[in-house]
Amino acid sequence: MTDLGPHPFRDLTTLDSVGDGRWRAHIHATWTIGPKVHGGCMLAVCAAAARRALLAAEVAETAGITDTAGSAGADMQPLAVSASFVAAPDPGDVDLITVIRKRGKQISVVDVELVQGDRVAVRASVTLGRPDDGGDVFAAAQPVAELPAEPTPGSTLVTPEHPMGQIVHVSGGADLSIDETSAHFLAGKQGDPVVRMWARPRPGDEADRDTAALFALMAGDISAPVAMNLGRFGWAPTVQLTAYLRRVPQPGWMRVMASSTVLGTTWFEEDHTVVDSTGAVVVQSRQLAMMPR
Repeated sequence: MTDLGPHPFRDLTTLDSVGDGRWRAHIHATWTIGPKVHGGCMLAVCAAAARRALLAAEVAETAGITDTAGSAGADMQPLAVSASFVAAPDPGDVDLITVIRKRGKQISVVDVELVQGDRVAVRASVTLGRPDDGGDVFAAAQPVAELPAEPTPGSTLVTPEHPMGQIVHVSGGADLSIDETSAHFLAGKQGDPVVRMWARPRPGDEADRDTAALFALMAGDISAPVAMNLGRFGWAPTVQLTAYLRRVPQPGWMRVMASSTVLGTTWFEEDHTVVDSTGAVVVQSRQLAMMPR
């Protein structure tokens, strides 16, 4: 794979306008699992398109071109993204078709379709607003926050050369490290369907607030399928994924825990909790996926 440059995730989520609420993105082969585009990356690209559409509407209103009520503001972020995955696109160019359903001072809603060729791959509804900033009224203890703030000497750094990195190509565009005490499958063993890890964007991406927020949303789908801890290997396609951005992460490693409570013969749910370097919850997500065959 070619060099991605200093801010690969910002490049992934940078869109070109093609007019009439349509945007174009280029998805580099790094942002794939096996041959297909990583679901969390597609969710982040959809969120980026929704935000661009909202800001474009505000610019047009300011210029007196439109008369739409509400004010998006540059501090609006994708608070909730609910995506249904209906096809698995290949890396390359994709189009994002956006429709603004609501513009308000507190909440706005944008529908997004991610299309490759003449095939819709993702249908998403994106709710935008201002994330929490400051202390919480109440916050339950998060098990993932028990992980050290940075990868421990016993953790496994996932590189493109690592066996897992040869499948999870995302490791070529971000720093990933797995807690070996939870990822039993790495040692050929079985255990509870819980995987803990660390994730961090590259410095050029971490320094950009909007990119860091989108990366955190992507991290809500970063773990290897927890079914692997039960000896179930293979493709576990995500059917539906909903992620909540609770706050923009502070710089540093994010700690991620993926877990499941019910793994059926066909379906399983997988939850991600992502905390930043301060231990604050930045992303919560849940997905419905198919058990590997």
